[in-house]
Amino acid sequence: MSTWLQLERLRFAPGERRILDDVSLALAAGRTVILGPNGAGKSTLLRLIHGLLRPHGGWLSWRRPLSQAMVFQKPVLLRTTALGNVIYGLKLKQPDAAKCRRRAEAALDRAGLLHLAAHPARLLSGGEQQRVALARAWALEPELLILDEPTASLDPASTREVERIIKDIADSGARILMTTHNLGQARRLAEEIVFIDDGQMIERTAVADFFKAPQSAAAKHFLKEEIP
Repeated sequence: MSTWLQLERLRFAPGERRILDDVSLALAAGRTVILGPNGAGKSTLLRLIHGLLRPHGGWLSWRRPLSQAMVFQKPVLLRTTALGNVIYGLKLKQPDAAKCRRRAEAALDRAGLLHLAAHPARLLSGGEQQRVALARAWALEPELLILDEPTASLDPASTREVERIIKDIADSGARILMTTHNLGQARRLAEEIVFIDDGQMIERTAVADFFKAPQSAAAKHFLKEEIP
């Protein structure tokens, strides 16, 4: 697999607080899951990669620019319908209103939400709102989908639906980069695991190897604490 993103000594330290410190990493897999304890810097790393934050040191190098979409733990939805939310994300890419609507409806259908297209998005359940956010991202046909704890507050049924959509998006050709505290989810979705702790990249390995035989003491301790 060829590297599509290279991080070199990436640092993020607002004020006197060090959140990320000299993170160097080459991403090549199609589905990468970032694991680590609370406060390790996982969400900050995603925001730096997506360009929502600027690093205080180091650099990011893309093999080529990738179209991106990001979905957060708490969906950011407009005060309009589910369909209106997906259409809004498409307007800049697709000026033809009829084509834009068809594409938005197709994305909602793939997410299993076409029957709720006319419902106010903010009145949907938490799982349905997250699926609207994923449909909006999918409609843009991103080459890279970044997901920050996409099922953190969802019930098991909603989690399964979200995972199905993520797999379908990956199968459509998009790279997936995500964080999760759900280790079962990491096993199901990841090709590789990046483990970070205290703002530093500790370990990067294939998913099966990470859970079977983590190399670092920090990763071993993390798995021991997270797996009863």
